[in-house]
Amino acid sequence: MNLHEQLGALEVGVDQLIQAVVAPQAENIPETSANVTAQEAPAASHAASEAAAERVAPEAASAAAEAAESAPVPAAEPAAQLQPTLEINRPAQNEITMTIGGQTVALRAEQIGQLIEELSNARASMTPEPPPGIPPGWRFVSTKNPVMAVQKQSNGDRLLVMRHTGHGWVPFTFSPDMVIQMYMMLSKA
Repeated sequence: MNLHEQLGALEVGVDQLIQAVVAPQAENIPETSANVTAQEAPAASHAASEAAAERVAPEAASAAAEAAESAPVPAAEPAAQLQPTLEINRPAQNEITMTIGGQTVALRAEQIGQLIEELSNARASMTPEPPPGIPPGWRFVSTKNPVMAVQKQSNGDRLLVMRHTGHGWVPFTFSPDMVIQMYMMLSKA
């Protein structure tokens, strides 16, 4: 199975995981909107799966679309049951597994990078924003002497893109005043 087929299979697996989470949540919505939500969720999830698969590759898109159409839609669970939990495991150096509602998907390095990018883009538009200061006990991996690229923008800002070993390429835009402040901070340290 090549990378495009794996990504297509991943999209189908994610679609099934989303359906496993959406169906029980629909049970908790009042009756009038629960019927609409339960009917719209598979269609919306299917459309999202097709759109994501099309970004991967045309052949993976058609394979993912066919698999999503033939994939069984999980039946709605009784509202008395607990919501599915997310379990993340690392069975091997270059693999992470994610399990939601009994459905497990194995992710390799390339797929994890794609997931990090998608989650990062989504998180950037969510509220509340990350805390302004470094939280106590925060765990992180720093990258020593990262590869960097700098580009001057038409408005005078500077785009700095740095390669983090875990997050991949991370872009930052600095105004001219912030560039001066950053230079002064780095010179003092």
